[in-house]
Amino acid sequence: MTEEASSSAQKRPRPEEMELDEDVSFKKPSFPPISKEKLKSGNNEMRKVPIPPHRYTPLKENWMKLYTPIVEQLKLQVRFNVKTRTVELKTSPETQDVGSIQKAADFVKAFTLGFDIDDCLALVRLDDLFLETFEIADVKTLKGDHLARAIGRIAGKGGRTKFTIENVTKTRIVLADSKIHILGSFQNMRIARTAICNLILGSPPAKVYGKMRTVASRMSERF
Repeated sequence: MTEEASSSAQKRPRPEEMELDEDVSFKKPSFPPISKEKLKSGNNEMRKVPIPPHRYTPLKENWMKLYTPIVEQLKLQVRFNVKTRTVELKTSPETQDVGSIQKAADFVKAFTLGFDIDDCLALVRLDDLFLETFEIADVKTLKGDHLARAIGRIAGKGGRTKFTIENVTKTRIVLADSKIHILGSFQNMRIARTAICNLILGSPPAKVYGKMRTVASRMSERF
């Protein structure tokens, strides 16, 4: 058995000596672009955004400012369901962009988080804006007076620290108790989040300002 195995191994050609009998040619797959009509699914998409109780009055006062861009620009259907206390969004045959309903949902969500209606409109007009929410406990576990002092460091006297971070990073920040909401582009949100985390960890505001301005100036030079 060993002699037969050795003889068969000697007769077997090596991989580099093997030649392909036929030239095999591979073609890259070509997929034609999908039209907007085919991209749309047959069923209408729907989103529901819950409204917290403390935002009922602002929603009632600013309803037309919410309603107008959603219907006229994004071509969606919108209504406020009184029973479920939610804003319901639905696509219509006139809806052109598939991502319009997600834009509208982010627009309403930003308003419910406490952002100004004019700042929320930027989510409808621009594509590279995002929302981010985190809690102080995600950065450091604080309780009692320590938590209150951390919130005070972020806000500053008369909201001065928060306004400075917003102006330097070109973002919008909402402080809702221990939750922090940031609206802006990805890079700017990262700078603002780093500054807020440093304040939570106990860094003095002057030191945070210096680091933040240095990073912001580098970002502006890069772009």
